Amino acid sequence: MTLVSAGGCSFAAVWPCGSPSKGSKRRARTTSRAALVEARPRAAPVLRSDGSAAPVLALDRAEDLQAEARAMARAANATVYSPENLAGKFSSRPIKVLRRTLEILGALGSFGVKLLIDQRNGVLDKNKRKRATELRKIFTRLGPTFVKLGQGLSTRPDICPPQYLEELSELQDALPTFPDTDAFACIERELGLSLDSIYSSISSSPIAAASLGQVYKAQLKYSGQIVAVKVQRPGIEEAIGLDFYLIRGLGAFINKYVDIISSDVVALIDEFARRVYQELNYVQEGQNARRFKKLYADKEDVLVPDIFWDYTSGKVLTMEWVDGVKLNEQDAIERQGLKVLDLVNTGIQCSLRQLLEYGYFHADPHPGNLLATPEGKLAFLDFGMMSETPEEARSAIIGHVVHMVNRDYEAMARDYYALDFLSPDVDVSPIVPALQNFFDDALNSTVSELNFKTIVDGLGAVLYQYPFNVPAYYALILRSLTVLEGLALYADPNFKVLAASYPYFAKRLLTDPNPYLRDALIELLFKDGRFRQDTLLTNYCNFILFQWNRLENLLVQGRKDRDFSAKDALQPVLKLLLAPDGEELRTLVIKESVRVTEAVVLGSVVDTYNSIPDVMRTLIFNGNARAPIAMSETELENMIELRDQVFRIWGLLRSSENFDPALLQPILQVLQQPEARSLGGRVVGGITQRLTARLLQQVLRNPATTGSASIS
Repeated sequence: MTLVSAGGCSFAAVWPCGSPSKGSKRRARTTSRAALVEARPRAAPVLRSDGSAAPVLALDRAEDLQAEARAMARAANATVYSPENLAGKFSSRPIKVLRRTLEILGALGSFGVKLLIDQRNGVLDKNKRKRATELRKIFTRLGPTFVKLGQGLSTRPDICPPQYLEELSELQDALPTFPDTDAFACIERELGLSLDSIYSSISSSPIAAASLGQVYKAQLKYSGQIVAVKVQRPGIEEAIGLDFYLIRGLGAFINKYVDIISSDVVALIDEFARRVYQELNYVQEGQNARRFKKLYADKEDVLVPDIFWDYTSGKVLTMEWVDGVKLNEQDAIERQGLKVLDLVNTGIQCSLRQLLEYGYFHADPHPGNLLATPEGKLAFLDFGMMSETPEEARSAIIGHVVHMVNRDYEAMARDYYALDFLSPDVDVSPIVPALQNFFDDALNSTVSELNFKTIVDGLGAVLYQYPFNVPAYYALILRSLTVLEGLALYADPNFKVLAASYPYFAKRLLTDPNPYLRDALIELLFKDGRFRQDTLLTNYCNFILFQWNRLENLLVQGRKDRDFSAKDALQPVLKLLLAPDGEELRTLVIKESVRVTEAVVLGSVVDTYNSIPDVMRTLIFNGNARAPIAMSETELENMIELRDQVFRIWGLLRSSENFDPALLQPILQVLQQPEARSLGGRVVGGITQRLTARLLQQVLRNPATTGSASIS
């Protein structure tokens, strides 16, 4: 099945985001297959003042900026969300407000009565799934504002129980089309040109319809390029404005009288309304697409369609036509010789970069907005709803994963301050047992076996019970990753998004110099997660051990990430080691360096001893064929394992594709610094003391009573 998508709609024979007429369905089935777009498509021609076009040449940066400026000028009067303006506008239209109020109350009121009856009869929990389904259908009937509202609520685990989250996440923009004459008149009015001067052809009916607009397939007259033209629904600003005016009033009522909801409902409504109004400005959507393309389309397996600014305005968006298949159409994808899991992994890696590197991410990644192209690329579409992750939160999210893996629930609870879930005056101590009760069960499996949806559902239950205020960006992150995992489960029921994500987290921990991540790495590498820069380690140094197995696992996982650099691995910790405030860490590192050196030296002695024939051993050791080292069997095994583990880690670094002997250069530079010379002297002194003590113990031991381990 051929499917194309642009600006909020997917175009397919199954009409997933619209309800076209029967005639338009028949016409769509006979529409010829769209031309494949290139990774770097041709730019739109520059229009002259008389409406003609200049020769089709690639626009340079200056011309492109000029075209974008002209599009912005056409959208200068685009409406922005203002509660005050809406109140002033609709307070003088009581009849219209009353009519819509009765319509909304009639639908939602009957739903509320059913909830009260369920509560009175003690079946509220039993009927949650049934009522959630009914609410989804009600939102669909009430129109675009409530469809958008339902989609927004589907990302709010602090407001809705899990059953409602799942049902509302299935909301689709399923609305009827509006007259083609209105759409074509809008194009001519917005662009100031006749259809004949812009297109050599345009579909007589929409290819698909969404809540805010509908999309036509067209061919540009002077370039011949196939494009998707999205046209805004007439009167949509009026309808959405009235609905948000009423919904905001309801939110104020809830804030004042409903104690069960701890979040500021009016603030949530205002935030959501601002996002919806931004979607109404198609020039803004075009700018979102360009920014997204600049940040993330550098990967060869990611495709972001380009925008044609000279054919774009506040209510008309012209973008490249993408030929592809929805990501949940597994059979159609496999018929093209592609694998769904490969595409999902591409989506996960790109999403992680969006969420945790640049912080600018696609906030509506439903299957219709993620397409598999015949070339095997993953195409991102519809950039009306975007969001940003604050810089502090990006590091806190990675740290949160580390704390989860390390089962440091107190640190997990404190992370909610950095994530802006809780105000600083909220005591997190009551939340720790709830986190522990859930994650102790969830973490019985290894991290690679965890199901992301299980964690989200469990965490959502905790959020729902305590005074959390989940920021919009985090709710959208949960939705993004849950959608990707859901798509993967179509192809592989055993797929785990955390297993696919962990190489990225490992790479960031090993290579990122961010102070928060640097501390998180040290926390992970030392037993029990006890290390923090703001903690005096004097009392801990005698029993904190470096977790070589965790470092080895991080390197194994980090190497799976395509951007992993062995040269950068662990340099952040090395820099911290020499920092003026790094004395506590230096104490730990000295102790561990001595332990490792001892393991290497004595391990070599043991290997040499084991390589000597028994007859020679008897002669050399005066008839004593026992081990030449006075230590227990368990101690010896642990020492050999430590040495072998260190060698394996070095092997992992050396075998990296981008390994370079220059990896050692920072260490050589470090050794030239006064702090390093002091550190090196302390390490050498410690090694000398340990080996001397071993030697004296060996010389002074009583062969008759020594419990040394046998090596042979």
